[in-house]
Amino acid sequence: MNNIEEILKELSKDDKAYNKLKTIFGNLKAELDQKKNSLDLLERAVRSDYDSIIITTLELDDPGPVIVYVNDGFTRMTGYSREEALGKTPRMLQGPKTDRAVLDKLRERLREGQPFFGHTVNYRKDGTEFINQWDIHPLTNKAGEITHWVSYQHDITERKRSERKVVDTEVEFDKLAEESKKTLIDVDEQGNIVTSNKAFRDLLGYDDEELKKNKVWDFLADKYVENFRHRFDSFKPSDFDNRSYELVFVNKRGNEVEVKATARILRTNGQVIVRMAFENKSLQKRIMAMLSKRNANFEKVFDRSRDFNYKLEQKPNGNYYFRYVSDSFVKVTGIASDEASNVPLRDIIHEDDYEKVLDHINAVYEGRPNTEQYRIKNRKGGYTDVIDYAKPDWDNDRSSVTAIKGNVSTEISSEKKPQD
Repeated sequence: MNNIEEILKELSKDDKAYNKLKTIFGNLKAELDQKKNSLDLLERAVRSDYDSIIITTLELDDPGPVIVYVNDGFTRMTGYSREEALGKTPRMLQGPKTDRAVLDKLRERLREGQPFFGHTVNYRKDGTEFINQWDIHPLTNKAGEITHWVSYQHDITERKRSERKVVDTEVEFDKLAEESKKTLIDVDEQGNIVTSNKAFRDLLGYDDEELKKNKVWDFLADKYVENFRHRFDSFKPSDFDNRSYELVFVNKRGNEVEVKATARILRTNGQVIVRMAFENKSLQKRIMAMLSKRNANFEKVFDRSRDFNYKLEQKPNGNYYFRYVSDSFVKVTGIASDEASNVPLRDIIHEDDYEKVLDHINAVYEGRPNTEQYRIKNRKGGYTDVIDYAKPDWDNDRSSVTAIKGNVSTEISSEKKPQD
């Protein structure tokens, strides 16, 4: 300040002029300090929400808007100093991976005088990439005229990386509780089966590697192949997103399985994926056909010679044992009803079906009736396809499930062989 006062004295013709200049200068400095403090307060207020603030002029055509202000956050985020940025255009941050479509949309919005929100790849001074999210708004003067653009910016690289992990995890749907209850596959734009969940593998009887070596239409009945394959010849996401199809698969044992397929589009790591969920219409038809032939009385309906009813409970060792089976149990398994309580459930279930049966049991222990199809093993080493309808056996106050009551039918007559 002393140097300023000396300069002011040199410029003044007398003390009166000096005092007047000193007052004017003091007022200007106070106003400048106030504006600086206000700007500092603004920067601190938005610091938690935005990494960087840029103010530019209005020009949109080449060479583009000129940077007239950047905050300290811009320097930290990009590596460019304030001096290096002022007078330049924000295009200094663009590079090979910067999305031109996003930039075109940005320019269109600014021409209309509208705010813009979006993100794309930008580049720091050292050449490293980051994902820059913009929130751009017009600055107006007292007359309401747009004079500048202010761009609030955020480095969302880590957030997008986390989102990508979530999407990648979503593809691994065997690990997701809700998705694992469905029958699902993911198919790429060429019709390759990218991945499948256990319910789909159980539906067709193929393992994951066998499925991945084929196109999805390779498992369809002949009359469905050409039409479905044609959908992938000129792939359009709109042809699949939220669409449903009636299809017939042929499982590994050569049996036809009618399904209703519902498709939706996923985008992950730059790849378009068709996720298809299936309802087993064949199983539904078999259940309805079976139930339509039976009396509504649950305890008496299964009186056919090769059908049996049972009560199942879990022992402290974690294994499931029969507390009771009807006499016809022997005709399906070769095991007498009085021996059944000593035979673990695992010993009479096909090993490939056991996890599916456990899911079936767990659903009932959660308090809801459930139906499942699986294979029962007999003492001669053969297997019988059955449909099992089970319901929870509650305690007296219906607060917990103590066992499972079920009825097993060998009537699987609706499953058809493919036509030659």
